[in-house]
Amino acid sequence: MSTAFAIDFEAEDFVEADFSHHPVAVHAAEVTRHFSGQAVLDSLDLTIHSGEFVALLGASGSGKTTLLRILAGLDAPDEGEAWVPEARTVVFQEPRLVQSKKVWKNVVIGRSGKAASRERAEAALAEVGLSHRADAWPATLSGGEAQRAALARALVREPKLLLLDEPFAALDALTRLKMQQLIGELCQAHGPATLLVTHDVEEAILLADRILVLKEGRIAFDRRVQLPHPRRAGGADFDALRDTLLTELGVPQAE
Repeated sequence: MSTAFAIDFEAEDFVEADFSHHPVAVHAAEVTRHFSGQAVLDSLDLTIHSGEFVALLGASGSGKTTLLRILAGLDAPDEGEAWVPEARTVVFQEPRLVQSKKVWKNVVIGRSGKAASRERAEAALAEVGLSHRADAWPATLSGGEAQRAALARALVREPKLLLLDEPFAALDALTRLKMQQLIGELCQAHGPATLLVTHDVEEAILLADRILVLKEGRIAFDRRVQLPHPRRAGGADFDALRDTLLTELGVPQAE
């Protein structure tokens, strides 16, 4: 039985032809995870390259969050191995801010020395458009502001792997659109490998370089998105990919 662990490794260790110039950030090999005797992940294989934005779709209970937790080091597989960079961080659906600390201190929580300075925190808050709330208490933030603070907390750690577990699901529609645009811009600017777990097919198409569908514990669909950035919902190519993904997810489209 093997367990997940975190290491950094060179580009030549695992490279796919389509991205031969990108180092690999994630390599999962035959990862299996059981719950109550049932395989939620079943000999799953996955490779994600540095700078690549991957969206993971799947029905509820398909194992999306289980995979993310393994890559985050919060869980371990029963079988198989998962190699990930040590510099990784997670943004969850809930911001998980410490209510007793001001926003800027939440951004650098757990850091030490210069990494915990107000200067570092304010630089990260500026990137997410939240400089004016540095001295605010978390309870006074809107949902979108709180999630921006959580994103600043993730980015200040300069991750090589950014894991996003439905981070926009609790936001209203307008705030969600703004956050989608922001995360897309920040990921392009910082260049981490990114894995977004989402139920939103259009969100996946708008943001991802590559979209996966998880079914029966394995990657059942793997498609690179051939649409230029910035993207907008709609258009023949967008709609065709959306219909294909919905069909893969068990939502057949009308002829």
